[in-house]
Amino acid sequence: MSDENLITSAQNTWCPGCGNFTIQHSLKSVISVLESEGISRERCVLVTGIGCHAKIADYMKINSFYSLHGRTIPVATGIKLANPGLIVFCCAGDGDLYAEGLEHLIFAAKRNIDISVFVHDNRVYGLTTGQYTPTSPLGFKGRSTPHGTKELPFNPVELMLCAGASFIARTYTKHPPDMNIILKEAILHKGFSFVDILQICASYYNLTDFYNKRIYRKESNDLENFESACITSREWDYETESGIPVGIFYKKARPCFENSFMQKKPGDKPVQEKIKAFLQTRK
Repeated sequence: MSDENLITSAQNTWCPGCGNFTIQHSLKSVISVLESEGISRERCVLVTGIGCHAKIADYMKINSFYSLHGRTIPVATGIKLANPGLIVFCCAGDGDLYAEGLEHLIFAAKRNIDISVFVHDNRVYGLTTGQYTPTSPLGFKGRSTPHGTKELPFNPVELMLCAGASFIARTYTKHPPDMNIILKEAILHKGFSFVDILQICASYYNLTDFYNKRIYRKESNDLENFESACITSREWDYETESGIPVGIFYKKARPCFENSFMQKKPGDKPVQEKIKAFLQTRK
């Protein structure tokens, strides 16, 4: 089936040059490939937060859910637990997920719930016209910090390693072929998958030249090596803004949270029946 019909007729309001277009195209391509391999798009569920990234739910013709600001992961977790056969992935912004939603991100990685989280990381609050986020660089001058930020950004890749994510990667929207491969592997990975997607904000923080000079592909022959992944995660020195590695940094098989959550005691009703009964009490 052609991937063209994965795009809705909704008017697209992203700014010209926005990295979200590439992410949308990549997801479209990956879902189309998965469908050709026997995975129906009806099994896919996209959860978005609040921000420019979230409009992707309007533009993708798949099951989707708009969540509250920073709350993509609890919604995705609930969907996955209610129906483990679904393929659930989140699109979230760096402000959306690393600020309002940080606690959910850490605990989802810790639990190793089988969902994928794709972070549209443009290092700025674009929808609200240019405030700084947890990944904005030291000295960033935006609407809320006209004299420049006084704090260094944190390292989301290193944070996810510490939290226990079982698939960790970084990619860049100017490298679509690599991004397609990484997003597909993240979706197919059994466990919590985290991909930090570096993109530009064409209107408020265009880092195209900056990234093009610094980003390089990082290959690993031992993706289960935690210590090696930690070293790679620190190669981007946020104080000097040095070289930036992209690629899959860590991948390891671990028991998934939903499998242990679904284990029943003798005489227990299936979890889905319990959920249905609970919902009946709420009517």
